[in-house]
Amino acid sequence: MAQKDQLDRDSISCSICLDLLKDPVAIPCGHSYCMSCIKGFWDGEDQRKIYSCPQCREAFTLRPVLKKNTMLAALVEQLKKTGLQAAPADHCYAGPEDVACDVCTGRKLKAFKSCMQCLVSYCENHLQPHYTVGQFKKHKLVQPSEKLQENICSRHDEVMKIFCRTDKKSICYLCTMDEHKGHDTVPAAAERTERQRELEVSRLNIQQRIQDREKDVKLLQQEVEAVSLSADKAVEDSEKTFTQLIRLLQKRSSDVKQQIRSQQETEVSGVKELQEKLQQEITELKRKDAELKQFSHTEDHNQFLHNYPSVSQLSEPTDSSSINIRPLRYFEDVTAAVSKLRDLLQDILRDKWSNISLAVTEVKVLLSEPEPKTRAEFLKYSCEITLDPNTVNTYLLLSEGNRKVEWEGIQQSYCSHTDRFTGYNVQVLSRESLTGRCYWEVEWRGTGVEVAVAYKNISRAGHESIFGRNDKSWSLWCDTNRYAFCFNNINTRVSGPGSSRVGVYLDHRAGILSFYSVSETMTLLHRVQTTFTQPLYAGLWVVESTAELCDVK
Repeated sequence: MAQKDQLDRDSISCSICLDLLKDPVAIPCGHSYCMSCIKGFWDGEDQRKIYSCPQCREAFTLRPVLKKNTMLAALVEQLKKTGLQAAPADHCYAGPEDVACDVCTGRKLKAFKSCMQCLVSYCENHLQPHYTVGQFKKHKLVQPSEKLQENICSRHDEVMKIFCRTDKKSICYLCTMDEHKGHDTVPAAAERTERQRELEVSRLNIQQRIQDREKDVKLLQQEVEAVSLSADKAVEDSEKTFTQLIRLLQKRSSDVKQQIRSQQETEVSGVKELQEKLQQEITELKRKDAELKQFSHTEDHNQFLHNYPSVSQLSEPTDSSSINIRPLRYFEDVTAAVSKLRDLLQDILRDKWSNISLAVTEVKVLLSEPEPKTRAEFLKYSCEITLDPNTVNTYLLLSEGNRKVEWEGIQQSYCSHTDRFTGYNVQVLSRESLTGRCYWEVEWRGTGVEVAVAYKNISRAGHESIFGRNDKSWSLWCDTNRYAFCFNNINTRVSGPGSSRVGVYLDHRAGILSFYSVSETMTLLHRVQTTFTQPLYAGLWVVESTAELCDVK
């Protein structure tokens, strides 16, 4: 029923005012309008003397005579009595910020599309001929735009469909005949297509940069988490260490206190024992003194003299010469010794604290510098590398100052060494360890070589010790037909231009290892992003070939 109402509404609405028909008239093409609407529309076309239908655009050289369609008028009145309304909702009308339909009269509706050929904006109703009329179907419709007039040439009042590459501006076809004659011109659509391709390339670059930056953000987040974990562990370990130191000092304090109290008890006990002896002697002496005093009052001379020898004898006195009084200096030496220990610890803490503080302040999250792009930028990180004679397999011959290695096929007379690769592990490591940012190049010829990096503790014998066949080395196989990268015994086919020179770039801290084909230009063959836990050493594996570390200084 709703669809029927919509059909009825559309069939009796004026496509100019979009309201129910008022005094409906039918023009020769068969379309109907309000009499006042079509008159107003044709009044605007009087200057051209050509009158057209707003819907199908059929043109009439003579202005048709308009007569009211009484049957259609009666139908409209009958439908009005049923409560049918054709007026659009308020939100369909154009506001100050909207693009208005150029065809609507009175209150204008919002434009639904703009036509780049007509240079007119249409609401949905007035746009219908562009969907139904053949010549309009080829017109280019775009989102409503207020800048349609900017597509009109200000000099010739023609649509600008041509682009002048010489002056980098849009022009009309008449401009190509005068002001832009002889210039490099192309259809605007062709120029748009080319610029669209460039735009897509730019978008791809932007999207790649977004991915790179998102990856960098993720790496930085991991760095933040790693810094936080490391800081938490350092705080925990430091607290444990200082707690141990505090407990050690407390124990030593308790030991000293116990020793002092023990010595105090021993000394006081000895003093009290001597004190008791002296007190007993005093008592005895007092008793003796009283006895002698009483004896001194004896009146009988003979009795006095007779008893004198036994009375006058005194007991041996306690030897007090051993008592050595040291005024107020009993345990002062202990205090001095403890004070000296305190001063020593303070000196140690003061001297060592600067090392601890420096170690803390040196902890910095250093962001990786951009990876070099040109060979000149790579050469800034070139390093001098020589091959270690103690690691070279006996089937290989070193020369050129230990920078060149050659497959000999017969064993050489090298001295025995625990670092030497044995058996058919025809490889060698560099003497120098590689940390930080390093770059070096290897020139090779023959059947094929492996250019590698490895940890020092890689095995020296067995299949698992071959570069790339373990988790301690990363290797790029090079021959005349192909490249292949190998790590932890997993091979990855690598595509790239053949070259007898391979460049290796290492950013140890950032965990970046890159292999390049070096010719007139540098082509990235393979790039590794990982975490290196030890210093690395350059390595070469050679069979029926020669390989040389190039002097790129």
